[in-house]
Amino acid sequence: MGIVSGWARRGSVVLVAALAGPWALVGAQSLSYSSGQNVSPAYEGWESNPDGTRDFVFGYMNRNWEEEVDVPIGPDNTFSHGADMGQPTHFLPRRNRFVFKVRVPANFTEKDELVWTLTTKGKTERAYATLQTDQQIDDMVKASETGALGAGSSSPEVRANRPPSVTIAETSRSVKVGQPLTLVAQVVDDGIPKPRMSGLSGAAVANEGSRRDTEGTAPGSENPIRPNRAWMPPTRVTVGKNVGLHLSWFVYRGAGKVTFTPEQIVAWEDTRTGANSPWAPLWTAPPMPVDGRVTVQVTFSQPGTYVLRSLADDGALFGADTITVIVTP
Repeated sequence: MGIVSGWARRGSVVLVAALAGPWALVGAQSLSYSSGQNVSPAYEGWESNPDGTRDFVFGYMNRNWEEEVDVPIGPDNTFSHGADMGQPTHFLPRRNRFVFKVRVPANFTEKDELVWTLTTKGKTERAYATLQTDQQIDDMVKASETGALGAGSSSPEVRANRPPSVTIAETSRSVKVGQPLTLVAQVVDDGIPKPRMSGLSGAAVANEGSRRDTEGTAPGSENPIRPNRAWMPPTRVTVGKNVGLHLSWFVYRGAGKVTFTPEQIVAWEDTRTGANSPWAPLWTAPPMPVDGRVTVQVTFSQPGTYVLRSLADDGALFGADTITVIVTP
């Protein structure tokens, strides 16, 4: 399912290709940035629910490898049918698929549109959601597009998979700046798909999160990162993902620095070697607690209202829950 938004089309890139030949296009598309780039909204498709209702599904592409961008609800982060439709205000790096859903209004037809407008770094881009038949998605589409399946592959096991569920016991908490807050998520899964050998050679890396090779980068700048293997974009047509049940906590809304202990598995498509990410070569999921209860400590650097998301991912499908945290001085 392609991204229905402005970032898929760049007239300037085509112009460079016309002037300098086909290799210019490849080079322009391969640039990587640590920061300074904008975030583009993405319409992933629509899905049907057992009760007959339908949901629009959205994600986004943050063009930065390091910078996390904050955009509050308002003119710079809004929908055509209402400002707040449950979208994030804190955008993690790179591609994030199937992030949130918006229930389709009962009177919507295939000719109607729901538009998400996002303005970052001085650039405005939009994602256009419609009920066209070729935009319908299901669990198999999600598993394929997140990289858990090879192109066109399927099996009875994969088709039988159901998303894991995660439940946070409380809907809201309060804490002071700098004071650790303990949160517990309960994860339930069907054990499908079974974990398989990962990466290029089946080896594993420590899940404490090996650091990225940032040699030759310019953190905090808008200069392109000097090409090296750790930062090179993937050469596959689609992303590849290592399967195995795991849990990730991250900020969904809130602009202050938040520290999670232990360090969390990356929830976005970090394809760099050595990253603590299911999309990284040689990564394997750490063992889950037998009782499915996963504990994390969270510390906030400044006051505010934060929404934290807990994402349970089996490598193909995922479930999520959120908690609102009020942080006081």
